[in-house]
Amino acid sequence: MNGNISAVTFDLWDTIIVDESDEPKRAARGLSSKFLTRRELVRKFLENHEPVARELVDVSYAATDAAFRKVWYDHSFTWPVDGRLDIVLKGLGRTLPEGEMTELVRLHEEMEFEIQPDLAPGIVDAIKDLHGRYKLGVISDTIFSSGRVLRRLLQANDIEKYFDVFIFSDEVGCSKPDPRTFLAAAKGLEVDITEIVHVGDRDTKDIKGPQSLGARGIYTTVVNDRGSSETSADAICRDYADLPAIVDSLNGAAS
Repeated sequence: MNGNISAVTFDLWDTIIVDESDEPKRAARGLSSKFLTRRELVRKFLENHEPVARELVDVSYAATDAAFRKVWYDHSFTWPVDGRLDIVLKGLGRTLPEGEMTELVRLHEEMEFEIQPDLAPGIVDAIKDLHGRYKLGVISDTIFSSGRVLRRLLQANDIEKYFDVFIFSDEVGCSKPDPRTFLAAAKGLEVDITEIVHVGDRDTKDIKGPQSLGARGIYTTVVNDRGSSETSADAICRDYADLPAIVDSLNGAAS
């Protein structure tokens, strides 16, 4: 049975930050998409030593991306960027000097910091309202932007200070809905897992994941509606202006 709510945790992408909202900004600056830029970076770094066909880079990168998604969804693990790029290079039968590899990784990881995506509408006010009344945390899978960079991104938007704990998949060694992600958040927040309500936009990862441990889940459609008609969420939030009241209502229901 659920207890009182003392902590609220948030997914990051398409919950706090609007995924891919940086792409129009890139286009306005005359830059290629992140998808194309990543592949071109690999080609350029390799070309400094020996020619390589862009088509071959594309094939190796695409195969690595497909393998990443398989491991992510089937085994709840996100390869760190250095590991992904190592596989891309191995697929090409190539290597890079350590310093160059470190720089290639950095350019991949910081791409979404150099040109930043937008915050979800209304999320800052909701976080400010909940802060002080509930402990707050972030639980996020990392794809290209590492936990290190995501902290900087939150700090740049002046909201990192509101959170008490950050659980990033590249740092804890597993991704949602692996129970260890939510249990790590509960440990960091110093609350029982049943005292957490998690907010996110993916039913399997953000709703069923915490619910399997006795926590609760709020499904957000503020950025995307990925299937709210079929979610098992304890509540649905369609406007972040309503989120504090939704959390309070769930907390009251447990009293």
